[in-house]
Amino acid sequence: MLPAVGIAGVSGAALIPLDRPGIGWVLAAVVAASAVFVVDHRARRAAAGAEEASADGDRPSARRGADDRRMVGAGSAAVGSGQQPSKTSVPNREAAAEDVAGARDVGTVRNRGRLWWSAAALMLLAVGTFRAAGWLFVLCVLAACVAGSLAAVGRRSANGVWYDVIAVPIESFAALPWVYAALSRVRGSGGTRSWRVAGSVAVTVALLAVFVPLLSGADATFAKMLASVTPEIAADSVVRWIVLFVVVGLGSLGAMYLLAGPPAEAATGGGPEIGRSLHRLEWALPVGALTALFAVFVGAQFVALFGGDSYVQRTGGLTYAEYARSGFWQLSIVTMLTLAVILVVLRGASKDSVSDRIWLRTLLCAISLLSLVIVASALGRMWTYQQAYGFTVLRVLVEVCELWLGLVYLLVIAAVLRLERAWLPRAAIGTAMATLLALAVLNPEALVADKNIDRWQHGKELDTEYLSTLSPDIFPVMRRLPEPLRAEVLDPIRADLDGDSWQGWNLSRARAR
Repeated sequence: MLPAVGIAGVSGAALIPLDRPGIGWVLAAVVAASAVFVVDHRARRAAAGAEEASADGDRPSARRGADDRRMVGAGSAAVGSGQQPSKTSVPNREAAAEDVAGARDVGTVRNRGRLWWSAAALMLLAVGTFRAAGWLFVLCVLAACVAGSLAAVGRRSANGVWYDVIAVPIESFAALPWVYAALSRVRGSGGTRSWRVAGSVAVTVALLAVFVPLLSGADATFAKMLASVTPEIAADSVVRWIVLFVVVGLGSLGAMYLLAGPPAEAATGGGPEIGRSLHRLEWALPVGALTALFAVFVGAQFVALFGGDSYVQRTGGLTYAEYARSGFWQLSIVTMLTLAVILVVLRGASKDSVSDRIWLRTLLCAISLLSLVIVASALGRMWTYQQAYGFTVLRVLVEVCELWLGLVYLLVIAAVLRLERAWLPRAAIGTAMATLLALAVLNPEALVADKNIDRWQHGKELDTEYLSTLSPDIFPVMRRLPEPLRAEVLDPIRADLDGDSWQGWNLSRARAR
């Protein structure tokens, strides 16, 4: 385990360009994930071999002896009754085979989940190879950390989703006493050999530290060749390497600790999970009132939609663009608060009778569908606002968040129809990661630039100063602009481009150069 932690830490320190997106991020993640996988695979294989050896050994365990004694007793009883003793052992063997098959199925489901989350983490980190937008890659790194934690946990744990998404950093510190105890056992068993190896390494480093400077001073050609392969060591670089080594190493250690002793899985049984379930009147009255309120609001939205700009100006005294701007944030807050209400009711409402379940499905599905209409209204308002005042990265990001909320509401409707919500948190997290990957594929900054150029071609003003603050991701769409507008946008971006090391190679920056 410790060599794997060292390999992961060194790969993080050597490969990750901390100040920019680059290919080194995903390479370091692949090395760290491979190290964790190899350790886990070898540990499980060794444990399986030890169990087989114990089962086939000369000294059976107490449990095996008890099983043997039960089998002998069952065989004797069968002989006394005139039956075949071998037949009485068949149910035991069948039960054991069923237990093994069940454990294998659980392991397969858990491994599928780990494979999915691991692939999601690597794809999110790979965004840094293709997109140069720093804000986008920060979101991808955070999402990759969450995906890596979920991959280490495996199936949904009894601690809840809030623990699952940060399990690796939490257990990284809990793993330190575990490592200390293991090192104590190593020192007690084979510590002499380990200390000799460590002493040999120290002597090697000391000899090189003495002889390399002497030989460099003796021959200029050798000194120049040595300087070409030796990196310049600055204080800030040393600090960065140490920080990355510790962070990546501790993360790998936490993942291996979780794999060695996974947290207890969440219960799969049905029924309410809180002390007292809500009776129908307790939850139906507020939810029904919200449903009626949303229905009236949605009706007003359709009237404004078909009435157009003149209707809005007559009734609200606003232009349609001002109308859109004034309501977006309120609608966004409404959809998020409504989502919280639905989840609380879905968790606590009584589901004992058929009528309870019918009322629950009807009202929650109704308010969810109306909330979807409100989400669509918020999206329409933001789109109208951007058509009037221009597109920005923040506005596009807000729109993407609203689209994700719409996906979550579809998941909520599925959970309401099934009256099961245990799978919902992880599904929502998975859709968030899929949405972020889709955003990266769309190239959001290029999309913003492209839409603003469309507005400019229709006679609107083009904010070249804002476009010049974006990343090299916008270079492909800048061909649509004539000179000198194109140079006005691209020259400041090129001026901020410095050279990339091979770890920091990025496709957008390479094209921009």
